[in-house]
Amino acid sequence: MWKSVDWFTIILYMIMVTAGWISICGASYDFDNPVFFDSSGRPGMQLIWIGTSVVLIFLIMMLDKNFFETFAYPIYGLVIILLILTILLAPDIKGSRSWLVITSSIRLQPAEFSKFATALALARFMNTYEFNLLTVKNFIISVLIILAPMACILLQKETGSALVFLAFVLVLYREGMSGYVLLTSFCAAVFFVFELKYEGVMWNATPLSELIISCLILLIIFVMLRFVLNERKTGNYLLIITLIAGIAGYVVSLFIPFSLVWVSITLIFCFSAFLVLYSFKKVVWKYTLLALFAIISVFFLFSVDYVFNNVLKPHQQLRIKVSLGLEDDPAGAGYNVNQSMIAIGSGGFSGKGFLNGTQTKLKYVPEQDTDFIFCTVGEEFGFVGSFFVLLVYGIFLIRLIVLAERQSTVFGRVYGYSVVSIFLFHAFVNIGMVCGITPVIGIPLPFFSYGGSSLWGFTILLFIFLRIDAAKKEQG
Repeated sequence: MWKSVDWFTIILYMIMVTAGWISICGASYDFDNPVFFDSSGRPGMQLIWIGTSVVLIFLIMMLDKNFFETFAYPIYGLVIILLILTILLAPDIKGSRSWLVITSSIRLQPAEFSKFATALALARFMNTYEFNLLTVKNFIISVLIILAPMACILLQKETGSALVFLAFVLVLYREGMSGYVLLTSFCAAVFFVFELKYEGVMWNATPLSELIISCLILLIIFVMLRFVLNERKTGNYLLIITLIAGIAGYVVSLFIPFSLVWVSITLIFCFSAFLVLYSFKKVVWKYTLLALFAIISVFFLFSVDYVFNNVLKPHQQLRIKVSLGLEDDPAGAGYNVNQSMIAIGSGGFSGKGFLNGTQTKLKYVPEQDTDFIFCTVGEEFGFVGSFFVLLVYGIFLIRLIVLAERQSTVFGRVYGYSVVSIFLFHAFVNIGMVCGITPVIGIPLPFFSYGGSSLWGFTILLFIFLRIDAAKKEQG
């Protein structure tokens, strides 16, 4: 088995874990108590977690090649039970009940282990004979496998960890889910941002945000008809009607002020009705799906304000507003991000050097050795160090995709893409929030952030896949 394992990925793992430990040393260094190897400090404690991870790796790799597929459901069930117990037993720590306190210095976060358990259960379910994701029953069960741990983690008030499970959408897409779902998800995010960004901005008597979004919906209808469904003539007709109606509406609004949004919304509903009728005529239901997308998008547009103001909590609203530049709160919700960007920017091209970062040494950045560990890399090692980290992550993800694609079983492929999706989500969102690109949701950077639960969770997630891949070579 050790001859069959993918050592290139293991080397990348070792590089990231080592670089992560060095970053934790820089972020946690205390001039009054300068220790790296004492378990009383975080660098020393992280070394213990790394050592135990090596033991976990050995145990995983020595298991039978069929172990994980055979026991995928029991593992998933045990983790769900553990998540439920966490809701009931965990103390309130920083507003969430997601940590099981074992000793005063040792805490475990079961949510970190739910990722590989969910990946195993999803891979096992999709590996059934003649599985077809497009059937309603299979699709619903697949979604429920993902949503069950997500719901438990939400009840723990750990929103960031729960959002990670959205990454499994990429797995479903790889296994045959319609691209319309990804398009709908992307459009929902874009519409949400535009509605909040331009809320209250008026163009004459027209709300600018609603006009932009309704015009985007019309544009999507045209593009889908013209270039995806190959209905060029029909798409051109709808475009001409839109332009004529838009120009006529604008001219009328110069004399009789009214919202142009009503023109665009009327066009959307008329085109949707036409698409449904056209679908019956052609006996092709893709036109009906496009009509449903347009109508649902309109209802979504007018529900954004309600959801934002009545569903999201005040601190979540503030974080989103700060990320979109709608509010400036340097002493509150925006403090972490502002200090993090100052630290990264002060590193310049080559950095200030190991242990020479002023922002991190003076503890200006909260959570700088956990969620905001990347700012330590930027300050001490500059653009060069940051680029190296991103390069290693890029190579790591590409390698995992290669391994996933070469699997001979659906179980191996689905689990492999689950691993890719989770690592991609964590790296993108964590580095994005440190740089002020994405909202702060509090998730760790794999193999870099301090913490035993996250290191164990990511290590188990990765090496289960490497064991599955090694089994493929053994059989070959």
